[in-house]
Amino acid sequence: MKRNILNIGLVGCLVASSFMMGGCDNKFDDYNTNPNESTIVTSSMLATNLILEIMEEHGTDKGFMRDDMLSKYIAWTEENDIDYAFNKLNRQDFSSMKVLYNVDKMVAFAATDGLKNSYEGLGHVMRAYKFFDMTLRLGDIPYSEAMQGESGIEYPKYDTQKEVFAGILNELEKADQLFQNGTDFEGDPVYGGSCAKWRKAANVLELKVLINLYKKTGESDLKVKERFQSIVSSKPIFESNADNLQLVHSDNAGQKYPFYEEGNNYLAFIQMSSEVVDSLKKFNDYRLFYYAQPTKNAVAQGLAVTDWKAYNGVEPTMIFSDIQAAVQAGGVSQPNKRFYQLPVSEPTYLLSYAEMKFILAEAAVRGLISGSAKSYYEDGIRASMAFTADNTPDNVEYNHGMKITSDYINTYLQGSAVAFASTTERQIGQIIEQKYLSTFFQIPFNAFYEYRRTGYPVFPINPKSNRNNDTSKMPVRWMYSQDEYDYNTENVNAAVASQYGGSDDENQLMWLLK
Repeated sequence: MKRNILNIGLVGCLVASSFMMGGCDNKFDDYNTNPNESTIVTSSMLATNLILEIMEEHGTDKGFMRDDMLSKYIAWTEENDIDYAFNKLNRQDFSSMKVLYNVDKMVAFAATDGLKNSYEGLGHVMRAYKFFDMTLRLGDIPYSEAMQGESGIEYPKYDTQKEVFAGILNELEKADQLFQNGTDFEGDPVYGGSCAKWRKAANVLELKVLINLYKKTGESDLKVKERFQSIVSSKPIFESNADNLQLVHSDNAGQKYPFYEEGNNYLAFIQMSSEVVDSLKKFNDYRLFYYAQPTKNAVAQGLAVTDWKAYNGVEPTMIFSDIQAAVQAGGVSQPNKRFYQLPVSEPTYLLSYAEMKFILAEAAVRGLISGSAKSYYEDGIRASMAFTADNTPDNVEYNHGMKITSDYINTYLQGSAVAFASTTERQIGQIIEQKYLSTFFQIPFNAFYEYRRTGYPVFPINPKSNRNNDTSKMPVRWMYSQDEYDYNTENVNAAVASQYGGSDDENQLMWLLK
């Protein structure tokens, strides 16, 4: 019998690191045991697997770019794989959740109380991140009964999205407490096992969850405003880019930047979008010269690499043949060569100091916290630009002679299109637009979620190319997988009926967005 992915039926057999933990009929014999690999499972090994699965889940090569198609950072010119480029989301299964089966084992194998606290805290952060992402995609999902197969729950019920968010917030608060009472641990490729760093990450992730709940401040049991204020006033959060939840790449096998050219057959298909290029030009933003390279026509005409006119994006919602024609005519920039020529390139992050500052700026504008929204906004821009400059070699091939310096950033912040506005709606727009530019090739699907909840940046919609069921709109959610309808039929049907009136399609508004 096939079981729902969110029950414990896969543990041991499908545990992500392929370690045998018991619970399956098949066992290793001498003749099929690899003498060069450990057969002993440790908490640190499971921690490494958990962290890497989540940090690298957006994939490599083309997979790394799919969310950037949906978020209009790029146009993609491989015709047989452009659903995301033209707003088709399709179905979302729960297969990416299977890595969470390692959490309980990771905690159980810890040798001391301090380590148990640390690994349990890590487990809560990993669970919170995965369930947060999944509920953002779908709405109601299994949560309270997920992965409870050992207790006899093979087909878990769907919790309401509100219940899932409440659970996520509670898990992150537990993580904060556990890391406070934990000891530094092994197996961490991100923070080197630092409980202090992971505690900050847990609290910043909670801030991110809370800003997504800004429409739900009236839900008194969620305590959105109170939680926000408690974190900002009394808990450790990121203090610089050094605190980013990020994976630093190297030139070692399996550790290279996800779009590195080695073995990458998709370099020719990636084009800069006008959404990014035109915004950077409007702001006189030097990140243009770090993100893009001059067009073929600009090179042929001898334009200086410092010339703003040497860079151009293509409107990503044009019909595919028009995009191809613009690219073939030589008038479209490709991304900066550093993204594929450098195996190290820049770190890939899931949470950043810059993003946190933009979250705080938005929270201040919305009255969730006190403090200067303008200062938070400017701090976010400074952190974003510093991240780009600090992670790019001081080489004209990669910065095109337009170096980001402290003096430049100070001037940039005074620009008429960048200086913090006086009206609330425009302030929100500026914050999200700057967050959009800062997360170029970062945080899978984040820009789409931000657009979906705020309307910024304003993505163009072209009914002629739009593959959404309603060609006049961007989609707002993925649909439930066919496996759920085949094997967890009663529960998924109940979830669709209660949320969407029985219609599981990409244009139905989930609770979070109402």
